[in-house]
Amino acid sequence: MIQITLPDGSRREFPGPVTVAEVAASIGAGLAKAALAGKVDGKVVDTSHPITADAKLAILTAKDPEGLDVIRHSTAHLLAYAVKELFPEAQVTIGPVIENGFFYDFSYKRPFTPEDLVAIEKRMAELAAKDEPVTRRVLPRDEAVAHFKGMGEHYKAEIIGSIPAGEDVSLYAEGGFEDLCRGPHVPSTGKLKFFKLMKVAGAYWRGDHRNEMLQRIYGTAWATKDELQQYLTMLEEAEKRDHRKLGRELDLFHIDDVAPGVVFWHPRGWAIWQAVEQYMRQVYKDTGYQEVKGPQILDKSLWEKTGHWQNYRENMFVTESEKRDYALKPMNCPGHVLIFKSHMRSYRDLPLRYGEFGQCHRNEPSGALHGIMRVRGFTQDDGHAFVTEDQILDECVAYTAKLQQVYRDFGFTDILYKVATRPENRVGSDELWDKAEHAVMESLRRSGVDFVVSPGDGAFYGPKIEYTLKDALGRQWQCGTMQVDFNTAERLGAEYVTETSGRAHPVMLHRAIVGSLERFIGMLVEHHAGALPAWLAPVQAVVLNITDSQSDYAREVAKALQNQGLRVELDLRNEKITYKIREHSLQKPPYLLVVGEKERAAGAVAVRARGNVDLGAMSLEAFSQRVASDIASKS
Repeated sequence: MIQITLPDGSRREFPGPVTVAEVAASIGAGLAKAALAGKVDGKVVDTSHPITADAKLAILTAKDPEGLDVIRHSTAHLLAYAVKELFPEAQVTIGPVIENGFFYDFSYKRPFTPEDLVAIEKRMAELAAKDEPVTRRVLPRDEAVAHFKGMGEHYKAEIIGSIPAGEDVSLYAEGGFEDLCRGPHVPSTGKLKFFKLMKVAGAYWRGDHRNEMLQRIYGTAWATKDELQQYLTMLEEAEKRDHRKLGRELDLFHIDDVAPGVVFWHPRGWAIWQAVEQYMRQVYKDTGYQEVKGPQILDKSLWEKTGHWQNYRENMFVTESEKRDYALKPMNCPGHVLIFKSHMRSYRDLPLRYGEFGQCHRNEPSGALHGIMRVRGFTQDDGHAFVTEDQILDECVAYTAKLQQVYRDFGFTDILYKVATRPENRVGSDELWDKAEHAVMESLRRSGVDFVVSPGDGAFYGPKIEYTLKDALGRQWQCGTMQVDFNTAERLGAEYVTETSGRAHPVMLHRAIVGSLERFIGMLVEHHAGALPAWLAPVQAVVLNITDSQSDYAREVAKALQNQGLRVELDLRNEKITYKIREHSLQKPPYLLVVGEKERAAGAVAVRARGNVDLGAMSLEAFSQRVASDIASKS
């Protein structure tokens, strides 16, 4: 007998080997119909997978995250099936699941057009409606290579040829299409109903720029029609909020081909930057961090000690002077260690905290650059606390509390927490890893938050907490981090004198709250749709006169507000007031102040809040108090 244990703890017995589909059918016809795959002892498998020994089994449906992944993976194959039917000369390569969807790369003699995507999507729907079974078979590697070469699928043959000799490979077929794949897949194409093709982009074969440029078709797939529509609606809204679009419209920044991946900040954009930086500078002070500044260019020998020269050089900008090799720093950590070790430290000095708005450069591929979200030159609110092992927990608890406050002030209230634990390749003893992992997890428990554990995703030198924000559209942005490092200070020879007059290496805590200021400002612009709260807005108020006779008074109003530290613009153009109001409203300032004869005579201003809200006339003092309240409350 074979005993199957279900997620609720109940058990079912079968006289011999049984498939996932048969177990589902034994539970009920509804579950059998909804089943997309199974999870046997933690491994996701096809519904046709035979279970030959006692096992734990979960039946996966479209309601399960793993079930949705199976839908998306299978839809990628449906895409390839449709492309091969419409464009038989196209060669298929790879088609994985990605966040919210999938893609598939093709080699074809001409670029796919938008009209092609419409035709491909239509054909996908037709193939899905045929509800063809998806079947799996296994071939020896060499036989599979010959099989795909015979089909003219040279990319597939190359992929299989890279698999060790003697191994078997699995193939999945639906209708007249067969593809190499580990699986699992839905039992039939009829399970694939709610999908849409999104765009075509270029992608090098195997990600190597020396290889052929392929065509990558992106798509999205969902469990229900409503979920698909909600996602498409979100994308429409995201397009309106795109920081690149708003950056142009609001005159915040631009990126030029003379400096790809590096930002040219315009006055308004730099005003936002300064607001963020000055706020974070106060965070340094509030949390005991001393601000420091390290050099941009550091000798090769330092990067050899840290391991970057050997393992990260292709991502570094290097230069040479007087027969010495240097690199622009891709991170600030080594510089902070050098500041720490410039004097002999005592255990009494710890925790010793350094913070820097450190500019870093990384040689990102041009295809990966994305506005100010993914750049080659960026500045981080980078901090490092040098602590003893016993101080790790308290530092992490205090850091999370401050981070939560910072995110609230910027308008983010939904935070996801993840702890990444020890990877297979790591340094340090298990005892130290136990202590570090306990500290980061316990710190989150003391902070009263739920978290998930991501086994094996920690850095080689220690575990880390990852803090992910949800924006106004529900999109997730991994932002803050706290990393526990037992390695770097030792590699660079940093020590302190212990209570017993011995020497020890400090533990190094790497922390960043907003991370890259460029990326964070891009997030802010999209989260607030360009309508930043008063304390962050590049222009907090615009003063508009109705006629020339109020020009002098308008100047006085603007000057008075500027003297209070507000960011104010003045518009004295000889234009109709309705035109000026409409034009400035598009720039999304929190307030427009209109002054006519009545306001000039009364020493007042007519106030319009963002969104064309008429607040009426008020004294300049009353308005100043209102703005001061907005700024103080971060509203």
